[in-house]
Amino acid sequence: MQFLDQCKIYTRSGAGGQGCVSFRREKFVEFGGPDGGNGGRGGHILVEAVEGLNTLIDYRYKQHFKAQRGGHGMGQNRTGAQGKDLVLKVPVGTQIFDENHEVLLADLTEPGQVIMLLEGGRGGVGNAAFKSSVNQAPRKSTPGGPAEEMWIWLQLKLMADVGLVGLPNAGKSTFLAATSRAKPKIGDYPFTTLKPQLGVVSVDEREFVIADIPGLIEGAHEGHGLGDRFLGHVERCATLLHLIDGTGEDVVEAYQTVRHELEAYGEGLEQKKEIIGLNKIDALDDELIEMLTDELRQVTDSPIMPLSGVSGKGVDKVLRALLKNVDEARELDMSDASAPYLSAATLTDDHEDEIPEEEEDPEGWSPI
Repeated sequence: MQFLDQCKIYTRSGAGGQGCVSFRREKFVEFGGPDGGNGGRGGHILVEAVEGLNTLIDYRYKQHFKAQRGGHGMGQNRTGAQGKDLVLKVPVGTQIFDENHEVLLADLTEPGQVIMLLEGGRGGVGNAAFKSSVNQAPRKSTPGGPAEEMWIWLQLKLMADVGLVGLPNAGKSTFLAATSRAKPKIGDYPFTTLKPQLGVVSVDEREFVIADIPGLIEGAHEGHGLGDRFLGHVERCATLLHLIDGTGEDVVEAYQTVRHELEAYGEGLEQKKEIIGLNKIDALDDELIEMLTDELRQVTDSPIMPLSGVSGKGVDKVLRALLKNVDEARELDMSDASAPYLSAATLTDDHEDEIPEEEEDPEGWSPI
């Protein structure tokens, strides 16, 4: 499946149906009177976050979405049909921005969460509603409410508990493949991973989600390499696993390069807890591993854990440390509603649709 995490689409709700001007005319009915019905309400544009999706590819080849308009009122007090609502299904973690990509309109972080993006036009009023003791034959009706329309940006930020970062060929895809059922592309050349990959990891009868993003290089925040665009997918992560190639020329420089890109990107990534994984230790002896670990301790206070994604050495220990960080972040999220971390594992399905109720008309009638 092709991966798409950002797109621009046009949305339009349905206009309301017009009210009808009609009079009852039947044989042997002396006083017919007005019987024009109300118009139907136009369809809403709703956006729903659903499970099982991790891409916006459904909006790649169709960019215009219009809800059904309401039916017109008819004689014999018949109300027009209500326009069918249009529901746009998006992956959990999708953000909705305005046309200029400046104002955040909604952030769908829970499965089943529904928001009303555009409200359908209100139905017009038929002449039967205007009948009174002083106006028994009104020839007045109202048109239906207008449709609402707007261009919006959909931007996906994957919901994961752990984010994998590091230079190209640091062994991120190998680690993901070794710890989960994900099957990322693995090769001995840079930028093997061209799009984010998700994997579900099990440890001690617990599960959490890891997101592997394409490797960062120096100047990624300026667009070098694949850029830092995919870092948005680890903004919601509880913790980071920073993998460093132990067989590289300079592990300190490799660490500082990625840290600089995280700081340049911002959005709180540089403040997240991280675990440094000194990878590929199956190709190193114990003395060299100790020396490289000491070098990294000179530039960071984060835990440094040697591991090998190929042989599996040290992997379980790293996973338990990651799970501990995830649990701590979940506790923080539950105790502080304003915490920036949103965990995929804490989501529930009992979210009620946040759709506003129709307002009652002050005169006692409603065309809806």
